[in-house]
Amino acid sequence: MADEKYELITRRLQEVLGGDIIKAILAEGRSPKCYWGSAPTGRPHLGYFVPLTKIADFLRAGVAVCPPPPIVTDLSFLISRSQFSSLVCNTLNRPAFMTDWLSDVHAFLDNLKAPLELVAYRTKYYKFILLAVFNSLGIPVSKLRLVEGSSYQLTKEYNLDNYKLCATVTEHDAKKAGAEVVKQVESPLLSGLLYPGLQALDEQYLGVDFQFGGVDQRKIFTFAELYLPRLGYAKRAHLMNAMVPGLAGGKMSSSDPNSKIDFLDSPELVRKKIKAAFCEEGNVEDNGILAFAEAVLFPISELRRDRLKEGAEGAEFSPLFTTPDAPEGTLFTIDRDSKFGGPTHYSDYMDMKADFKSKALHPKDLKSSVAAAINKILDPIRKSFQENEEWQKIEKLAYPDPNAKPEKKKKKVCLVESDMVMN
Repeated sequence: MADEKYELITRRLQEVLGGDIIKAILAEGRSPKCYWGSAPTGRPHLGYFVPLTKIADFLRAGVAVCPPPPIVTDLSFLISRSQFSSLVCNTLNRPAFMTDWLSDVHAFLDNLKAPLELVAYRTKYYKFILLAVFNSLGIPVSKLRLVEGSSYQLTKEYNLDNYKLCATVTEHDAKKAGAEVVKQVESPLLSGLLYPGLQALDEQYLGVDFQFGGVDQRKIFTFAELYLPRLGYAKRAHLMNAMVPGLAGGKMSSSDPNSKIDFLDSPELVRKKIKAAFCEEGNVEDNGILAFAEAVLFPISELRRDRLKEGAEGAEFSPLFTTPDAPEGTLFTIDRDSKFGGPTHYSDYMDMKADFKSKALHPKDLKSSVAAAINKILDPIRKSFQENEEWQKIEKLAYPDPNAKPEKKKKKVCLVESDMVMN
């Protein structure tokens, strides 16, 4: 059983550091505790489906995820999250929760990516998005708690540890740790150098056994492994997923609208972006469309299939990317006209990749099917947005239109009655 859980926790990951820590916990019959954090800066995009789908694996494996209390005074509580977390207060018999941890403080520190006046709105926007995505994946929202970093990062205890860390870490190590995550500028601000240290301390103050993030976080993870023990704290394990390539090459980025698909993009815009994406026939090495199918679409389809086998019911678990005539076990169908070979069904991503490499699968057919699949997973999220007026208001406040002209203030005209004195 422990081996099966470890396999579920680590499958489809690019790298695992300290896997023995997780194995030892599972061997003792305990539930590992983890966290995944996100700084509310740019608009979240479809690349977030990679970690959020993985969170579903963590929950199925019994990983506990818990949010910290507002003031940290006793670190004996058990916490675990993947942007999930829930207070377990010294007992292993309480139900586990997943908590989305939102780094509002980190968002500001990262070279002012999110000005203070916008951080609060963007944090609320991220909460709406994450809950909508979890609902679309069939992850019970009752097992999710969203925690803001500022709820404990501003406490006396946390700040004292931060000062201790600052007295230990060199400028070189701090800059190196944040090189892949913190925005790099010619004259870096001191705030960006604090970022890695705060993320390391979060592991202790959230009480987790491992931290989960993208492979771009690797330098921060190894920084935490080096420096937390110097403060007398335990070294944690670190799990990393691969980064999703952008549509125009490089990683999918919130700051580049041409490289990513927004959760609220219209069906027409999704099709337009996919149509314009680079997808050279036979090229499987530099292909964002194929990579997205591997990292997002196949895992979502596999998650739905596994949940159905476990007896789950509901539209969120029914086959999504296949045709009614697809053989059992199919995860993705390329639905094309009969004159071009008709529908092709895939139960494994590697088979689809091989067909594309051999040119048995044409880029046009791949793009068409991937665009249709993306719109299917976005439909419930877009619907949630359209039905939620509060979310719509927050979206405008969190990401104001940069081209919008400021409203002109109307001048107030005051009419003053004067007394007429007649002699």
